[in-house]
Amino acid sequence: MKQYAVIWMFIVCCLAGCGEAKHSAAAPPRRPSVPLQKDFSMDLGAGVSMEFVLIPSGEFIMGSNNGGNDERPPHKVTIAKPFYLGKYEVTQKQWQTLMGDNPSHHKGDNKPVEWIRWYDCDRFMTELKRVAPGNQFRLPTEAEWEYACRAGTTNERHCADTELGEYAWYEKNSDSMTHPVGQKKPNAWGLHDMHGNVLEWCQDFYVPNYDGAPADGTARPKGAEGNRVLRGGSYDSPTNKVRSTYRCWGYPPVRHKIIGFRVLLETP
Repeated sequence: MKQYAVIWMFIVCCLAGCGEAKHSAAAPPRRPSVPLQKDFSMDLGAGVSMEFVLIPSGEFIMGSNNGGNDERPPHKVTIAKPFYLGKYEVTQKQWQTLMGDNPSHHKGDNKPVEWIRWYDCDRFMTELKRVAPGNQFRLPTEAEWEYACRAGTTNERHCADTELGEYAWYEKNSDSMTHPVGQKKPNAWGLHDMHGNVLEWCQDFYVPNYDGAPADGTARPKGAEGNRVLRGGSYDSPTNKVRSTYRCWGYPPVRHKIIGFRVLLETP
Protein backbone atom coordinates (compact mmCIF):
# COMPACT_ATOMS: atom_id res chain seq x y z
CA MET A 1 0.00 0.00 0.00
CA LYS A 2 2.90 2.31 0.79
CA GLN A 3 4.08 2.16 -2.82
CA TYR A 4 0.70 3.45 -4.07
CA ALA A 5 0.94 6.42 -1.73
CA VAL A 6 4.44 7.20 -2.96
CA ILE A 7 3.37 6.97 -6.61
CA TRP A 8 0.34 9.17 -5.97
CA MET A 9 2.36 11.80 -4.14
CA PHE A 10 4.77 11.85 -7.08
CA ILE A 11 1.82 12.51 -9.42
CA VAL A 12 0.51 15.31 -7.22
CA CYS A 13 3.95 16.89 -6.99
CA CYS A 14 4.23 16.83 -10.76
CA LEU A 15 0.78 18.38 -11.14
CA ALA A 16 1.49 21.10 -8.61
CA GLY A 17 4.99 21.86 -9.83
CA CYS A 18 6.35 21.26 -6.33
CA GLY A 19 10.05 20.89 -5.69
CA GLU A 20 10.83 24.12 -7.56
CA ALA A 21 13.01 26.75 -5.93
CA LYS A 22 11.25 29.58 -4.11
CA HIS A 23 11.79 33.15 -5.26
CA SER A 24 14.80 34.83 -3.68
CA ALA A 25 17.43 37.31 -4.73
CA ALA A 26 19.74 34.47 -5.76
CA ALA A 27 17.13 32.15 -7.26
CA PRO A 28 16.54 31.89 -11.02
CA PRO A 29 13.11 32.92 -12.38
CA ARG A 30 10.37 30.46 -11.51
CA ARG A 31 9.32 28.22 -14.36
CA PRO A 32 5.62 27.78 -15.19
CA SER A 33 3.91 24.94 -13.29
CA VAL A 34 3.28 21.71 -15.13
CA PRO A 35 -0.30 21.81 -16.52
CA LEU A 36 -2.86 19.67 -14.72
CA GLN A 37 -3.53 16.30 -16.33
CA LYS A 38 -6.89 16.15 -18.04
CA ASP A 39 -7.66 12.59 -16.94
CA PHE A 40 -5.86 10.07 -14.79
CA SER A 41 -6.39 6.77 -13.01
CA MET A 42 -5.67 6.20 -9.32
CA ASP A 43 -4.69 2.73 -8.08
CA LEU A 44 -6.77 1.56 -5.10
CA GLY A 45 -4.94 -1.76 -4.78
CA ALA A 46 -5.86 -5.35 -5.72
CA GLY A 47 -5.94 -4.35 -9.38
CA VAL A 48 -8.78 -1.87 -8.84
CA SER A 49 -8.54 1.75 -9.95
CA MET A 50 -10.61 4.94 -9.92
CA GLU A 51 -10.65 7.30 -12.89
CA PHE A 52 -10.86 11.07 -12.58
CA VAL A 53 -11.67 13.82 -15.09
CA LEU A 54 -10.41 17.40 -14.81
CA ILE A 55 -13.27 19.90 -14.60
CA PRO A 56 -12.13 23.42 -15.61
CA SER A 57 -12.91 26.59 -13.70
CA GLY A 58 -15.61 28.88 -15.08
CA GLU A 59 -19.02 30.48 -14.61
CA PHE A 60 -22.54 29.21 -15.23
CA ILE A 61 -26.17 29.95 -14.46
CA MET A 62 -27.33 27.50 -11.81
CA GLY A 63 -30.98 26.54 -11.51
CA SER A 64 -33.97 26.90 -13.79
CA ASN A 65 -37.33 28.64 -14.05
CA ASN A 66 -38.76 25.55 -15.77
CA GLY A 67 -38.43 23.10 -12.89
CA GLY A 68 -39.58 22.98 -9.27
CA ASN A 69 -39.60 25.94 -6.91
CA ASP A 70 -36.42 24.65 -5.29
CA GLU A 71 -34.56 25.25 -8.59
CA ARG A 72 -35.26 28.99 -8.39
CA PRO A 73 -34.13 31.65 -8.77
CA PRO A 74 -31.50 30.95 -11.44
CA HIS A 75 -28.28 32.66 -10.41
CA LYS A 76 -24.70 33.03 -11.59
CA VAL A 77 -22.09 30.87 -9.88
CA THR A 78 -18.33 31.16 -10.33
CA ILE A 79 -16.18 28.05 -9.96
CA ALA A 80 -12.83 29.71 -9.43
CA LYS A 81 -10.65 26.62 -9.20
CA PRO A 82 -10.57 23.49 -11.36
CA PHE A 83 -11.21 20.16 -9.67
CA TYR A 84 -11.18 16.47 -10.46
CA LEU A 85 -14.41 14.49 -10.42
CA GLY A 86 -14.90 10.75 -10.65
CA LYS A 87 -15.48 9.74 -14.25
CA TYR A 88 -18.03 7.25 -12.95
CA GLU A 89 -20.16 6.77 -9.88
CA VAL A 90 -18.28 4.81 -7.21
CA THR A 91 -18.64 1.13 -8.05
CA GLN A 92 -19.28 -1.83 -5.79
CA LYS A 93 -15.83 -3.23 -6.57
CA GLN A 94 -14.17 0.05 -5.55
CA TRP A 95 -16.20 0.17 -2.36
CA GLN A 96 -15.44 -3.47 -1.53
CA THR A 97 -11.70 -2.93 -2.12
CA LEU A 98 -11.46 -0.11 0.41
CA MET A 99 -14.28 -0.89 2.84
CA GLY A 100 -14.33 -4.69 2.86
CA ASP A 101 -18.09 -5.09 2.34
CA ASN A 102 -20.80 -4.47 -0.23
CA PRO A 103 -24.11 -3.07 1.05
CA SER A 104 -25.72 -2.79 -2.39
CA HIS A 105 -29.15 -4.16 -3.24
CA HIS A 106 -28.44 -4.55 -6.98
CA LYS A 107 -25.26 -6.62 -6.90
CA GLY A 108 -22.57 -6.32 -9.57
CA ASP A 109 -18.89 -5.36 -9.38
CA ASN A 110 -19.18 -2.56 -11.94
CA LYS A 111 -22.60 -1.35 -10.90
CA PRO A 112 -22.70 1.76 -8.71
CA VAL A 113 -22.56 1.07 -4.99
CA GLU A 114 -25.87 2.01 -3.37
CA TRP A 115 -27.66 1.62 -0.05
CA ILE A 116 -25.17 4.25 1.08
CA ARG A 117 -25.81 6.78 3.84
CA TRP A 118 -24.42 10.30 3.53
CA TYR A 119 -22.15 9.50 6.48
CA ASP A 120 -20.80 6.42 4.70
CA CYS A 121 -19.35 8.66 2.00
CA ASP A 122 -17.13 10.29 4.61
CA ARG A 123 -15.82 6.90 5.70
CA PHE A 124 -14.94 6.10 2.08
CA MET A 125 -13.09 9.43 1.70
CA THR A 126 -11.08 8.61 4.83
CA GLU A 127 -9.97 5.34 3.24
CA LEU A 128 -9.03 7.14 0.01
CA LYS A 129 -6.85 9.52 2.04
CA ARG A 130 -5.15 6.52 3.60
CA VAL A 131 -4.35 5.16 0.11
CA ALA A 132 -3.28 8.59 -1.17
CA PRO A 133 -2.18 10.69 1.82
CA GLY A 134 -1.88 14.45 1.43
CA ASN A 135 -4.86 14.72 -0.94
CA GLN A 136 -8.32 16.10 -0.30
CA PHE A 137 -11.21 13.86 -1.32
CA ARG A 138 -14.82 14.82 -0.67
CA LEU A 139 -18.32 14.93 -2.06
CA PRO A 140 -18.94 17.69 -4.62
CA THR A 141 -21.03 20.66 -3.63
CA GLU A 142 -24.28 20.78 -5.54
CA ALA A 143 -23.01 23.79 -7.49
CA GLU A 144 -19.89 21.84 -8.51
CA TRP A 145 -22.09 18.87 -9.36
CA GLU A 146 -24.46 20.87 -11.57
CA TYR A 147 -21.58 22.71 -13.24
CA ALA A 148 -19.88 19.40 -14.06
CA CYS A 149 -23.14 17.82 -15.22
CA ARG A 150 -23.98 20.70 -17.55
CA ALA A 151 -20.48 20.59 -19.11
CA GLY A 152 -20.97 24.00 -20.69
CA THR A 153 -24.59 23.44 -21.78
CA THR A 154 -27.45 25.76 -20.86
CA ASN A 155 -30.48 23.53 -21.50
CA GLU A 156 -32.34 21.31 -19.04
CA ARG A 157 -30.03 18.39 -19.86
CA HIS A 158 -26.46 18.03 -21.07
CA CYS A 159 -27.87 16.18 -24.11
CA ALA A 160 -30.81 16.69 -26.42
CA ASP A 161 -34.12 15.60 -24.91
CA THR A 162 -34.61 13.09 -27.71
CA GLU A 163 -31.20 11.51 -26.94
CA LEU A 164 -31.73 10.98 -23.20
CA GLY A 165 -31.84 7.19 -23.56
CA GLU A 166 -28.34 7.26 -25.06
CA TYR A 167 -26.94 9.03 -21.98
CA ALA A 168 -28.98 7.81 -19.02
CA TRP A 169 -30.50 4.81 -17.29
CA TYR A 170 -33.90 5.98 -16.10
CA GLU A 171 -37.50 4.82 -15.73
CA LYS A 172 -38.08 4.18 -19.45
CA ASN A 173 -35.06 1.95 -20.15
CA SER A 174 -33.59 0.60 -16.88
CA ASP A 175 -35.89 -2.35 -16.13
CA SER A 176 -36.03 -0.97 -12.56
CA MET A 177 -32.40 -1.73 -11.75
CA THR A 178 -28.95 -0.18 -11.79
CA HIS A 179 -26.53 -0.92 -14.63
CA PRO A 180 -22.72 -1.08 -14.85
CA VAL A 181 -21.21 2.40 -14.97
CA GLY A 182 -19.99 3.81 -18.27
CA GLN A 183 -22.36 1.93 -20.58
CA LYS A 184 -24.09 5.13 -21.67
CA LYS A 185 -22.46 8.04 -23.50
CA PRO A 186 -20.53 10.62 -21.44
CA ASN A 187 -21.27 14.32 -21.34
CA ALA A 188 -19.01 16.80 -23.15
CA TRP A 189 -16.48 16.75 -20.29
CA GLY A 190 -16.20 12.96 -20.22
CA LEU A 191 -18.41 12.17 -17.19
CA HIS A 192 -20.71 9.16 -17.35
CA ASP A 193 -24.10 8.62 -15.68
CA MET A 194 -24.53 12.18 -14.48
CA HIS A 195 -28.12 11.64 -15.60
CA GLY A 196 -29.72 8.54 -14.09
CA ASN A 197 -28.45 5.21 -12.74
CA VAL A 198 -28.29 6.33 -9.07
CA LEU A 199 -28.93 9.59 -7.26
CA GLU A 200 -25.69 11.09 -5.94
CA TRP A 201 -25.07 12.60 -2.52
CA CYS A 202 -23.68 16.16 -2.41
CA GLN A 203 -22.07 18.09 0.46
CA ASP A 204 -24.83 20.65 0.89
CA PHE A 205 -27.66 20.85 3.33
CA TYR A 206 -30.91 21.01 1.38
CA VAL A 207 -32.61 24.42 1.26
CA PRO A 208 -35.89 24.55 -0.72
CA ASN A 209 -34.85 27.53 -2.89
CA TYR A 210 -31.74 29.42 -4.01
CA ASP A 211 -32.42 32.64 -2.10
CA GLY A 212 -29.08 33.64 -0.58
CA ALA A 213 -27.26 30.71 -2.17
CA PRO A 214 -23.45 31.07 -2.38
CA ALA A 215 -22.19 32.53 -5.66
CA ASP A 216 -18.76 30.87 -5.38
CA GLY A 217 -19.81 27.23 -5.62
CA THR A 218 -19.35 26.42 -1.93
CA ALA A 219 -21.80 24.24 0.00
CA ARG A 220 -24.73 25.66 1.94
CA PRO A 221 -23.83 25.16 5.60
CA LYS A 222 -27.29 24.54 7.04
CA GLY A 223 -30.77 23.68 5.89
CA ALA A 224 -34.17 22.21 6.61
CA GLU A 225 -34.12 19.42 9.19
CA GLY A 226 -30.54 18.46 8.40
CA ASN A 227 -31.39 16.94 5.02
CA ARG A 228 -28.65 16.70 2.38
CA VAL A 229 -28.87 17.31 -1.36
CA LEU A 230 -29.19 14.48 -3.89
CA ARG A 231 -28.61 15.07 -7.61
CA GLY A 232 -28.86 13.42 -11.00
CA GLY A 233 -31.98 11.27 -10.94
CA SER A 234 -31.87 7.47 -10.80
CA TYR A 235 -32.81 4.36 -12.75
CA ASP A 236 -36.26 4.77 -11.19
CA SER A 237 -36.75 8.44 -12.14
CA PRO A 238 -39.33 9.68 -14.66
CA THR A 239 -38.10 11.86 -17.52
CA ASN A 240 -38.89 15.16 -15.80
CA LYS A 241 -36.54 14.28 -12.92
CA VAL A 242 -33.57 13.40 -15.12
CA ARG A 243 -32.28 16.92 -15.65
CA SER A 244 -29.13 18.90 -14.83
CA THR A 245 -31.05 21.20 -12.50
CA TYR A 246 -33.25 18.66 -10.71
CA ARG A 247 -32.82 18.62 -6.92
CA CYS A 248 -34.06 16.33 -4.18
CA TRP A 249 -32.93 15.46 -0.67
CA GLY A 250 -32.25 12.63 1.71
CA TYR A 251 -31.86 12.33 5.46
CA PRO A 252 -28.17 11.52 6.13
CA PRO A 253 -28.77 8.30 8.14
CA VAL A 254 -31.11 6.89 5.45
CA ARG A 255 -30.03 4.22 2.96
CA HIS A 256 -31.78 3.46 -0.31
CA LYS A 257 -31.15 1.30 -3.36
CA ILE A 258 -31.36 4.34 -5.66
CA ILE A 259 -28.69 6.39 -3.82
CA GLY A 260 -24.92 6.33 -4.46
CA PHE A 261 -22.19 8.94 -4.93
CA ARG A 262 -19.07 9.99 -6.82
CA VAL A 263 -15.79 11.43 -5.56
CA LEU A 264 -14.33 14.90 -5.96
CA LEU A 265 -10.55 15.38 -5.64
CA GLU A 266 -9.37 18.92 -5.05
CA THR A 267 -6.54 20.13 -7.29
CA PRO A 268 -3.24 21.11 -5.62
